[in-house]
Amino acid sequence: MLREKIYIASDHAGFILKQEIINFLQEKNISFEDLGPFSDDRCDYPDYAHLLSSKIDENSFGILVCGSGIGMSIAANRHTNIRCALCNEPLSAKLSREHNDANVLALGARLTGADMAFEIISNFINTSFSGGRHCMRISKIEAKL
Repeated sequence: MLREKIYIASDHAGFILKQEIINFLQEKNISFEDLGPFSDDRCDYPDYAHLLSSKIDENSFGILVCGSGIGMSIAANRHTNIRCALCNEPLSAKLSREHNDANVLALGARLTGADMAFEIISNFINTSFSGGRHCMRISKIEAKL
């Protein structure tokens, strides 16, 4: 794994998949912190996307899970230095790390089964940023327009 810690959070729609991901991370002895929620009671995805995004640094990754992954990714990407990638298959996860230096992964529980999520996560956390020509492109993401 390329980072020391993974933060994980969901909303109510992503709660069950989040729990399955937690079991997967535990089986792989990967350090993580569950930021909630801790039940499938209705909650608002932006609250958890903002909480997780506020904790991400150069030594951590984030995983956000909601129904589609769209809301979580939009909310997370409002934060400076967060590059959240919504991935529905493993190649996107690999490319989001190689080319975009993504540091947060968003998953849609209504669109992605547990086994596919595990493959996506494995690609995401085990792929390095390529650097090179991609560095200049990433610097343009935070440009003030």
